[in-house]
Formats: sequence, structure tokens, C-alpha cells
Amino acid sequence: MTLFRLFLIAALGVITVYTAIVIANHGLTLFPVFFGDMATMGWAGQFNLDFMFMLALSALWTAWRNGFSASGLGLAVVAFLGGMPFLAIYLLYLLARTGGDLRRVLLGDARA
Repeated sequence: MTLFRLFLIAALGVITVYTAIVIANHGLTLFPVFFGDMATMGWAGQFNLDFMFMLALSALWTAWRNGFSASGLGLAVVAFLGGMPFLAIYLLYLLARTGGDLRRVLLGDARA
């Protein structure tokens, strides 16, 4: 479990620094570039489409784990838009809250 936590912390750190550099160099023009790449039907667009479905899966799991409650749906929106930074922070929070019990992390307290 320690290695998983270290991975989440490292991923969060790397993506945060990388994102800061991209914003400094290119500004906050994510959506036009993201969807523009998809519109060109090239490999960058294919990657973006694949990534968007991974974001949707993360959001769906987050909503399901929280019983599709209002807070769960709100977290799902943050999961979809927040990507890896959200998921890393959320998983680290759940790991701390559950004492590392992966059944409770993945399924939620009601299902575990």
C-alpha cells in the first residue's frame, strides 16, 4: 500500500508541475486544443478521445461509489474535469479514511 500511495503522490506532483509549465507557456486554452485535436481525426485526437472516456469512467465510478448522491454527482463532475489530480487526492483521502482497506476504498462503506 505504501508503494501505491507513493505512486499517487509522485503522479500528483509530476502532473501539477507539468500543468503549471503548460499553463505558463500556453495559457488556459485546454478545451479548444483538446477538442480541436479530436476534430482532426489524428493520433492526438484518438488519444484525447481515449483519455476522455477514462475521465468518464473515473467520474462514473466516483458517482457510483457515493451512491449517485448529490455529493457523489458533484464529485463526479470534479473527477471528469479534474483528471489525475482529483483522482490521486481522492484516493489518498479514501486510503487515509479507510485505513488502507481497498474494499472500502473501491466499493464504499455501504457495499464493503
